[in-house]
Amino acid sequence: MQYDVAVTGLGGIGSAILAHCAARGASTIGFEQFTRAHAFGASSGRSRLIRKAYFEDPAYVPLLLRAYDLWRELEKQAGEQLLHTTGLLSVGAEDSSIIAGSQKAADEFDLPIELLSRRQIKTRFPTLALLDHEMGIFEPDGGVLRPEQAVLAHLSVAETHGAELHFETKCRSWEQKGSGVELLLDDGTRQTARILVLALGPWFAETLASVGVPLRIQRNVQAWFEPKTDAYHSARFPTFLLDRPGLPAPLYGVPDFGDGIKAAFHGFGAESNPDQLEREVDLEHDIEPIVRGLRDWMPGAAGTLREAKACMYALTPDQHFILDRHPQHQNIILCGGFSGHGFKFAPVIGEIGAELALDGGSRYPIEFLGLSRFAAGTTGC
Repeated sequence: MQYDVAVTGLGGIGSAILAHCAARGASTIGFEQFTRAHAFGASSGRSRLIRKAYFEDPAYVPLLLRAYDLWRELEKQAGEQLLHTTGLLSVGAEDSSIIAGSQKAADEFDLPIELLSRRQIKTRFPTLALLDHEMGIFEPDGGVLRPEQAVLAHLSVAETHGAELHFETKCRSWEQKGSGVELLLDDGTRQTARILVLALGPWFAETLASVGVPLRIQRNVQAWFEPKTDAYHSARFPTFLLDRPGLPAPLYGVPDFGDGIKAAFHGFGAESNPDQLEREVDLEHDIEPIVRGLRDWMPGAAGTLREAKACMYALTPDQHFILDRHPQHQNIILCGGFSGHGFKFAPVIGEIGAELALDGGSRYPIEFLGLSRFAAGTTGC
């Protein structure tokens, strides 16, 4: 049987693309090298931030607005809450990349934000330790996503609409066969589809290198702490981003939902390989910098370490996504290089991936995420 669409990689992005393709009536099949909603890729860790005033580039905002709507639709389908609105507090100097970039995006799209002086931040969140020059932006629509539950929800939608799913099944290679694509799986079997979507997460490096785009895999450590105060409970405290000189990278985190405060540095860590990632966490090297960052910003937050986890960022040269067709094979869709900030977009990328696969193009403004911004360089899974 030749399927309409095959998707390799069923993490946050691939599961969403498969769900949207199947919901549109396409015959679909999906492959994942690990188990369902596994913890080895980039779509685990119990929480992901979501926000609209996007400091990385205002061009993402239309996609985010749609993503919020689609997250709520997915919640109805799943019968559970996936997006918790806590608000988001961003703090830094007025000219810092996070503050200036967030304000630019909010101004361009008339997004609701509050500009807060140092005094106003202290009035609202008195436990915080602020530098004299710091100010804040409070985004009421900011919040937290539950990645594992979201992946399971998208997979359930796909199955409900007839998708065939295969776990612990790796795509070893693919090749053009007539008007379709033939996939060779690691068990020696073959499957064919009219369109192939590659959503390989950190395992995308070889594929993207073949089209002239280097992908750097970075090890990042997330940590959870039992706080010494209840001031940082999710009922009273928002998600946060801190852009402060002296930190190795911006510090972000999630308030305590009952499993501790989560904190990590956004984009800080050694280069790695997804198959050789050091998953053991070192207290001195990995955890102490996070503890110091929290101590100087949220006194009492880093009480006792509860757990820690190494994850991966798949970084493109400009740290923006790749959503495009393969330059040599128009029936191959490339969705990758999400650079540590892609999960919040999962449902709208699912919609975009389905449009690229089934319609030949997307209604969304994704030109800035195309391969043409790089020097194009053929491929395997």
